[in-house]
Amino acid sequence: MSLIIRQYHADDIPAIRDIYAQPKAQAGTLQLPMPSLAMWEKRLNNVPDGVYPLVAELEDKVVGNLGFVIAANPRRRHVADIGMGVHDAYQGRGIGSALMEKAIDLAENWLNVSRIELTVYTDNAAAIHLYQRFGFEIEGTAKQFAFRNGEFVDAHYMARTR
Repeated sequence: MSLIIRQYHADDIPAIRDIYAQPKAQAGTLQLPMPSLAMWEKRLNNVPDGVYPLVAELEDKVVGNLGFVIAANPRRRHVADIGMGVHDAYQGRGIGSALMEKAIDLAENWLNVSRIELTVYTDNAAAIHLYQRFGFEIEGTAKQFAFRNGEFVDAHYMARTR
């Protein structure tokens, strides 16, 4: 397996859109069904300062994406928020772990970020387990955090501090 974690390129946008069109990846995020290419092009062709989109490439195919966003408020510049998705067909192969390793390295060794935050649905046991392996702790639970598949779902707030 030749897995590469790198910053995204504009020609990755269709593959990123395809990741979030997958049922599991979509259910684990705030993405809506049938994501349009135009929406993803608008989002990823205008990346603001302090945002670092990463992709996981396996054998020349983009199979995972991680968005890393440093807080804009000067008093919270030590904080970053992440969101991640892995193509359904490639889940369980260490892609999320590789993306997380790269994000933590970027945060702690290059950007002086000492707190990484994320939100994860309470029913996403695999993601919660992944995050806990990397030192994230549940700091709270938001009831009815989002509407998904006709019902409200709760989410955990998790964070890792250096």
